[in-house]
Amino acid sequence: MRIITGSARGRRLIAPEGIDTRPTSEVTKEAVFSAIHFEVEGARMLDLFAGTGQMGLEAISRGAKSVTFVESGKASLAALRANILACGFTDQCKVMAMDAIGFLKLGGGEYDVVFMDPPYNQGLAQAALPLVAQQMAPGGVILCEVDKQEKMPEEAGAFRLQKSRRYGKSMIYTYRVPEEEE
Repeated sequence: MRIITGSARGRRLIAPEGIDTRPTSEVTKEAVFSAIHFEVEGARMLDLFAGTGQMGLEAISRGAKSVTFVESGKASLAALRANILACGFTDQCKVMAMDAIGFLKLGGGEYDVVFMDPPYNQGLAQAALPLVAQQMAPGGVILCEVDKQEKMPEEAGAFRLQKSRRYGKSMIYTYRVPEEEE
């Protein structure tokens, strides 16, 4: 697992041992960032269910202004903090060591890009999506990685499903506010 491009290009990231962490594949990560390429520069990002933080760290490497990482697993938090330090991105990162749904219920954030990759088949993406939609900046984009068997809603607040793509065992769902509603 590594940073693909940008200021930290090639930086190797660590992940905890075991099956509790399921890092996004490099193919999927590249596809996600290709789709939001023009929205990353200067963005305020939320990496929800962050795990090792590779998606948020990739965003900072590509020019994101800041990333808030939300993760509750102790081993993942240790890896996340080590990865932030190794990349030299401590000033742009905020780590929230807590449950993602609890964090969203606190409110108060406004994000340009949200990437969420919850544990599969537990209904967490479906529960988080409407809460995320309430904290989005105008013109923002929400990306959800879920198991290919999971069904995601067509809408969340003003956000509508723009597209979905399968990558191996995963699906990436992309939500945006339709242009006529912005």
